Amino acid sequence: MTSLFITWNPSPEMFNIGGFAVRWYGLLFAAGFFFGYLIMQKIFKKEQIPAKVLDRLTIYMLLGTVIGARLGHCLFYEPGYYFAHPWEILNIRQGGLASHGAAIGILGALGFFSYFQKKSYSWIVDRIVIVVALSGFFIRSGNLLNSEIVGSPTNVSWAFIFPQVDLIPRHPAQIYELLAYLAIFFLLWWLFFKKNAGEKPFLLTGLFMVLVFGFRFFVEFIKDIQVDSEKTMTLNLGQRLSIPIIVVGIILIAFSLRKAKS
Repeated sequence: MTSLFITWNPSPEMFNIGGFAVRWYGLLFAAGFFFGYLIMQKIFKKEQIPAKVLDRLTIYMLLGTVIGARLGHCLFYEPGYYFAHPWEILNIRQGGLASHGAAIGILGALGFFSYFQKKSYSWIVDRIVIVVALSGFFIRSGNLLNSEIVGSPTNVSWAFIFPQVDLIPRHPAQIYELLAYLAIFFLLWWLFFKKNAGEKPFLLTGLFMVLVFGFRFFVEFIKDIQVDSEKTMTLNLGQRLSIPIIVVGIILIAFSLRKAKS
């Protein structure tokens, strides 16, 4: 039976020279920022915003993403361990980044950016969510190459076997997510450049929240548990954290459409 399934066992490392390893995850994480920068460059050029403002925004985004994602994992998923070993919070090479934490970190960083650059908060977040959706595609691609965040056991014909985890056929949950995030990116891109959705404050932000975290809520049903504490939960931590974000997204969409109509 196992011959019907896809055996997925790539090395997480691109190459290793003298103990120095370059990992696929790091490369794809950087690719998210690189292509995000190019997209924001196009957006800023369209709206005649100086390039130096984009360079400042990139620094805010990088810090907000990394710090938020790392602290989110440590505080949401394994607080007991990291409170007992606080120095391990800095050990990002061992893995552990949470998308919910990244979302909070990015929103906070953009708040500082908005204040210091004298730009409206809605203006900047409505543009940033476009590239964040694309970054989600790259990050889940990195998770796939790391054989992590795997799906639950299944017998569907497209199931993956991750030998680095076990020999059980599982849903390729990473592929489901990366394809969803890529589709959401193209939708937001189309709405911004073809339908001028950026002129409706918080519309793109609300759509991003509902679509990304709505999909995240449902895909969690076919993902393996991330930490042991989730074994007894009806809804896991990722789903519980997604619910308030979805609700806020719905409110933002309603607010934006109502304001546009009035």
